[in-house]
Parts: sequence; structure tokens; C-alpha cells
Amino acid sequence: MNYEEARVYLDEVSKYGSVLGLDNMRELLGRLGNPQDDLKFIHISGTNGKGSALSYMSTILSGAGFRTGRYISPTLYAYRERIQVDGAMIDRESLAALVTVVKEAVDAMEAENKGNPTVFEVETALSFLYFKEQKCDIVVLETGLGGTLDATNVVKTTVMEMISSIGMDHMEFLGGTLQEIAENKAGIIKPHTWVVSAEQDPKAAEVIKRVCREKDCKLSVVDPDAFQDVHYGYEKQTFTYKNWKDVEITLAGTYQVTNAALALEAVEALRKLGYSLTEEQVRKGMKAAFWRGRFSVIHKNPVVVIDGAHNPAAAKVLKDSLETYFQGKNLHFIMGVFADKDYQSVIEMTAPLAKHIITIETPGNPRALSAVKLKEAVEKVNPSVEAAGSIREAVEKSMKNTQKDDVIAAFGSLSFLGELDREVQSMEGE
Repeated sequence: MNYEEARVYLDEVSKYGSVLGLDNMRELLGRLGNPQDDLKFIHISGTNGKGSALSYMSTILSGAGFRTGRYISPTLYAYRERIQVDGAMIDRESLAALVTVVKEAVDAMEAENKGNPTVFEVETALSFLYFKEQKCDIVVLETGLGGTLDATNVVKTTVMEMISSIGMDHMEFLGGTLQEIAENKAGIIKPHTWVVSAEQDPKAAEVIKRVCREKDCKLSVVDPDAFQDVHYGYEKQTFTYKNWKDVEITLAGTYQVTNAALALEAVEALRKLGYSLTEEQVRKGMKAAFWRGRFSVIHKNPVVVIDGAHNPAAAKVLKDSLETYFQGKNLHFIMGVFADKDYQSVIEMTAPLAKHIITIETPGNPRALSAVKLKEAVEKVNPSVEAAGSIREAVEKSMKNTQKDDVIAAFGSLSFLGELDREVQSMEGE
């Protein structure tokens, strides 16, 4: 099949939704020759900060000469972003060819009543095939949902697990307490590996420590007391962490300093595992790391920021970043959320900061909360709110109502940020 046919097929497979469990994945990969067994992985789980950790690590490793695969979801701008080697997206021809191969295995499974793989399982399988085909030295692999039963957790050849900040999210799948969620996230930890963790709530930290003891793993944890000379800015940020002096990053958001420290802890562990990473290579990788959609400034005069703050923990760090970078500025929000998220907590944390808020319905997703219902929830906290009929309308109204020194922040579900970015860029040319 060609690329267009492959995309149609993947859209059709999406009807199976999201199903946690590894049976389908193991069956599918077995029919494909278990390509994942020929690869080495850095496996990343967590609630917030997974993508940033992946960006730092894959950029550092590529810059150090390791052929590095990266697998991410969701993507904001192009479907093929989710599968990359050394920063280059999988090409259309390779994706079409590999979807053809995977489809044959899926069809055989279905014919034999051996399961119906989900679209995430299909994508994960074809990513492993591609990374093997591309002879990757290492793959930085992000979980889709949770850890224990996530489709990516079929891998057995991890050299390291990274666990970013754990918070309350996806409770219907992962559990109603922080300990249960942490247990699920820690499910990616394999025996005798090196685990690197962000600073966690004590309840989550204890779970990670226990799992590491049970599986005889080494554990490195970000030390919040080891930061010095932290200078925040939405165009560049610098900090000192332990022996790393004046590290520069361009990823914005006050929380990126701690995400960067997680990457530095991982670098130190990789060095002890025998990976050659020079100080210059690490510093270049940290500075070059790029993660669009996570407190990204996409326009100036007025400043427009997009951020995927869709749960309470992410909303808190978004609030901290807005207050740090834009103190005394008028803030205008564009918000769109999923109905199954704790959007009430997100509203309570962020809405009081805004001079005006425009709500939108995230397009093309059955989980989307309508703009009107979101407006009704927001106005209980901030009465200066209106519902827009489209993302374009929201952008036009926000641009019209702001002064040059004001700030527009668009946040909530990641699913609408790519389209919003395109709308903002299209207006620049008008």
C-alpha cells in the first residue's frame, strides 16, 4: 500500500480504541520476528515531563554519535513525528512499507481469533521494525499510558528506565491513589537495570525505591537541594546542578530546569554504564533540545505561548511559569480540554490569573468537552469568559483584544495546539 492507504488503514484500526495489556502486543511482535529484542532502550514513564526527558536524552545521544531512535505520542504537527531517527521523521515510503508488513500479521491474528491490536500497538510494532531496519544503537522510548500494561512494556533489553514526575492522571486506568499510579509507572523497571527518577511525592518515591530493591536496580534521584544560580527566561534558562556549572537550555517553563536535571542524572548513569558522552556533547544536546507544545513561545508582540497543561500537576507548573515570566502582564487564555480530565482543578489553578478567557472544543475527538460547557465551568472562577465556535475564531478574538505587551496562553489538551499554532502562523502572513 502507499502512504495515503497506510494512513487510512491506521485510522480504521483506531476504532479498537485504547486497550491496556500485553497479550496482543506479544502475539503481534512474535509474528514479526520480535524486532525489539535486537534493540537497546531507554524507557521513560511518568505523568508530566516524559517528552522533555526524551527530547534531552535523544538530542544528547544523537549529538554524541549514537544512532538514536525516538518514539513519542501524541504528536502535534505531523503524524510521522512519532517515529524518528536522529531527529528525522520516518519517511512516507518506509511507513507505508512497514504498515503493509504489520497489517499482514494483524490480519492473520484476526483470522485466527488471536486478538485485535489497537492502533498504538500497531504503531509501536512498526516503530520497532523501523528502528531495527535503521540499525539504531539505542532507542528512547516513551510509554503511551501508565507503564505495567502499556504496549511499550514488551521490551526486555532496557539499559535504563527514567521516571519523570508522577501525579494524578488517567485514574480510571491506573488507580485512584498516587501509590497505585506510581506502582503502574514503575512497572517498566526491569531487573538489574539503572533507574533515574525525578524528585517525587514521598508516597510515589517509596514505591520506586521498593521496586528497585526488589529488582536489584541502581537508583539515581534528582536532588532538589543541588541547584544553584537558576536564571529563568522563556527564551533561554541557565542553572548549575551538582558539578554541572551554568548549563543552558532553551526549553521554556520553570519546570524544565528539573526536567533537565533528570537528563543530567541519566547522563551520569549512562557514563557509568560505559557510554561515552563528553561534557561538550552533553552541553550542546541540552541547549539544542526542542519540544514544541510544552510552554513554547510561537509568536511575539503579543507573546503567544502554547502548553499541554491538561492535569492538575501540569496546571500548577504552568501557573508558576506564567507568574515567573510574565509578572505584571495582562494574560489572555485560550482553553480546550477533554471531558474525562480533572479540568475543574486546572480551571481553579489557572483561571484567576487571566484578564479574559476564550474556551474552545478540541476538534475531532469524542472525548472533547464542548466550548459552552467549559465556559460554564470557567465562569464560576472567572466571569470574563466566552466560548468560541472554532480555534480560528478564538485566535482572531484573542489577537484583536490584546495589546502588544500582553500575553496569550493556549493550553489544555495537546490535541488542539498544533492547529492553533498553524492558525497563528497563517495570520502573520495576512
